[in-house]
Order: sequence, then C-alpha cells, then structure tokens
Amino acid sequence: MAETPSIEVRHLRKVYGEVVAVDDLTFAVPRGAVLGLLGGNGAGKTTTISMLLGLLEPTAGEIQVLGIDMLRRRYAALPRMNFSSPYVDLPHRLTVRQNLQFYGRLYGVKNLRGRIDEIYAAATGKPVEEVHHDMERDRFFKADEAVEYGLIDRVLTGH
Repeated sequence: MAETPSIEVRHLRKVYGEVVAVDDLTFAVPRGAVLGLLGGNGAGKTTTISMLLGLLEPTAGEIQVLGIDMLRRRYAALPRMNFSSPYVDLPHRLTVRQNLQFYGRLYGVKNLRGRIDEIYAAATGKPVEEVHHDMERDRFFKADEAVEYGLIDRVLTGH
C-alpha cells in the first residue's frame, strides 16, 4: 500500500479576472522529498504556495496536505505545517508583535501572548516584563529581523 504523499495537488487553477495565474497544475510530493517551484516572474509560484498554505482559495482543483483536504479542513492541517522563506516580507505596516499575533492566530497557537513574550525575551535577552513595552514600539526588531531570528517559526512550532 502506497504511503500518502506529503502534498498532493490535482488540477489546481487560480484566475484573477482575465488573468490565469495557475492553470491545471497537478503534482504529488512523496513524504521526505523536497520540491522546488521554478519559473520566471508571473509564473504562479507565489500564488501556488499561497494556495498550498490555505492563504488563497483556488478557483478550481484539489489540494491535500498530509492527506487532509485543504479546502474543507484547512485548520486540521495548519498545526502540522510550516513555511519559512527569506524572500517573503512580513507586512511592513504591522509591528513585530502584530505579525506574530497574526500568524499565531492563523495557526491556532495556544497561549499566544505568553508564547510570543517567551520567545521574544529569549531572542533579546530581556526579561519578559520589559518585552511588552519594547515590542509594541518595535524597538528591537524590524520585520526582516523577525524572520532572520526565526520568531514566527518558533512561535508556531513551539521550539
């Protein structure tokens, strides 16, 4: 019996008005394998990743991650997923705390405020009591530094 692929995509399509960003994409990624999406600007790489993460709804097609249907049961899959990229900017209008809260809520992190404070304190060497004040003003980190230090990954994975 074949093992369920980590990711399985069937006939994925995303259309924005008249523009077809992704057209009839089908692939499977076996467990333990690595997949790279290659293509020029506008080829649909970011759109595909956004659909795989459940951040963007496809126009058509099916996505399963770890055997879970992302269109019907996305929240069941999210706690078992992680995505990190040095090329994806955090929204610059949000503070580091707001970005961490956004992703933490998206992934259903329990005790989110405590988790953010704990990780931020560990990354800065500051006591948790000082973290609230400094973090709200973004005193220690810019958005790209939050990615560099792995704050989002650490909040989401618990490591």
